[in-house]
Amino acid sequence: MAADLDIITFGRSGVDIYPLEIDKGLEDIHSFGKFLGGSPMNVAVAAARLGRTPAVITGVGDDPFGRYVVKEMERLGVSSRFVVTNDELNTPVTLCEIFPPDDFPLYFYRQPSAPDLQVAPEHLDLEAIRNVPLFWFSGTGLSEEPSRSAHFAALEARGRTAHTVFDLDYRPMFWSSVEEAREQYREALKHTTVAVGNKEECEVAVGETEPERAADALLEAGVQIAIVKQGPKGVLGKTADEHVVVAPNLIQVINGLGAGDSFGGSLCHGLLAGQDLETILTRCNAAGAIVTSRLECSTAMPTSEEIDLLIAGGDPNHGQTVEQMLSALRNRGVVEPAGATGGGA
Repeated sequence: MAADLDIITFGRSGVDIYPLEIDKGLEDIHSFGKFLGGSPMNVAVAAARLGRTPAVITGVGDDPFGRYVVKEMERLGVSSRFVVTNDELNTPVTLCEIFPPDDFPLYFYRQPSAPDLQVAPEHLDLEAIRNVPLFWFSGTGLSEEPSRSAHFAALEARGRTAHTVFDLDYRPMFWSSVEEAREQYREALKHTTVAVGNKEECEVAVGETEPERAADALLEAGVQIAIVKQGPKGVLGKTADEHVVVAPNLIQVINGLGAGDSFGGSLCHGLLAGQDLETILTRCNAAGAIVTSRLECSTAMPTSEEIDLLIAGGDPNHGQTVEQMLSALRNRGVVEPAGATGGGA
């Protein structure tokens, strides 16, 4: 029944509450935007923006934010057929602060657990997971039961079929220790054909932080493509017979959050399109850079034409200032201006 899908991602979803005021702490901010969030969700949105037909396996609460997640993902081109509604836990909320160019603290409200971590093996459509052309999962989903068992059930059903992509996505607040995470990551790598992560995440997964050694260790673990993000040094991609390094794009950073998810959506698209590794990573870098130049995440994911424009040296934002971006968001109704409502919470 999922033959129309070419991507299934599995993991976090929720609501991102982003401050639409720059260089202020949350205690001093009075206007916010509400956006669809969660890394695997954002990856699916980014892929949909590039013309793909994704779905997300995730959980939401039986609450207004849960209904918003389902409504918004569908609006952005992502199927909600695998969303599990949990009537005991609230849909999680994530807040951030924006201090360009490189400080974007995140605050996760996911206690005592989140509905996406309560997705169990019995909730899965294993036939769909087995047959979809690309399956994407993230490290966070391995951090807690029953999500951990559900992920391994999905991976067992998948049988290391290409393309099975592991976004290392290490978030220390979700784990009791690095050692616990490393144990689960190493087991998951046995089922993976493509692994992608930054240097710190590679250290958790394979004990190596130097990019070349980290990529080699991922290949030794059995993946076919190892992708290591090197920050200002660009991105490294390795296979058994290829070695590619792609430089970063120079762009004004407004909000660095979501860049990795945009990179991921472009990676999904490139793998399915059969692009060569250098083309894939060049476009992934550009996709990530574009999102850093915008205020939001899910609704900031670029089109193929915008990626082409940046690679060609153009401006995908067409000279928009931060204030013009804020005005556009207000016109879309995602901003609650300071003083617009009376009373307290």
